[in-house]
Amino acid sequence: MKLFVFHTPELTPTATVADCAIAVDVLRATSTIATALGAGAEAVQAFSDLDKLLEVSETWAPDKRIRAGERGGAQVEGFDFGNSPLACTPDLVSGRRLFISTTNGTRALQCIEAAPVVLAAALINRRAVVQHLVQHKPATVWIVGSGWEGSFSLEDTVCAGAIAHGLQAELGCSLADLAGNDETIAAVSLYSQWRPNLLDLFYLASHGQRLLKLGIIEDLKYCAQEDILDVLPIQRELGVLVKH
Repeated sequence: MKLFVFHTPELTPTATVADCAIAVDVLRATSTIATALGAGAEAVQAFSDLDKLLEVSETWAPDKRIRAGERGGAQVEGFDFGNSPLACTPDLVSGRRLFISTTNGTRALQCIEAAPVVLAAALINRRAVVQHLVQHKPATVWIVGSGWEGSFSLEDTVCAGAIAHGLQAELGCSLADLAGNDETIAAVSLYSQWRPNLLDLFYLASHGQRLLKLGIIEDLKYCAQEDILDVLPIQRELGVLVKH
């Protein structure tokens, strides 16, 4: 298995696809997706375009859909949810489909949707992602951070490092054997340094600071936790993720 980390969707190769591709948007899209599926959502359907989301979700009965829209960290006017995982409680999402569009995370999912296996990862479901990779052993794995409007994000890279670190431990392999690019080594180094203080890292991160200015503190605390959900969001059809 060779693991490649790409800090943003724009940095992923365009001529090839991985055997397994993983989208990461810790703050907050992939954390929200995993939480919604863990709370009983029928599926999560991701869109980069808000108008397309509205068009497709209109074909669903109002009591079977939830529209989640976020731009710049704030909820889009007229949508049911923003992008908070804490809003995804069982009484609200169970049996319903979450139609979601966010500033960065849903772009990352669309970037990798052609891969044979597409997963959504966050710190909260890291162990489930690692166990899937250990079980299936895809030859090439891409972890694609969502970043922020094309730039690097600390929280996505530290999550990629957490996944790589977990794989090393489970497979008993060296980082040299696992890493497909320098970014993978950098991600593991970042995780190794900040593992005891992930929330502090989030407070330093530029997007963490954006959310703090919006008063979104509890989401940061929730998303900084590791391995609290045994949920693996996997793409069933283009743009549609279900609990595996």
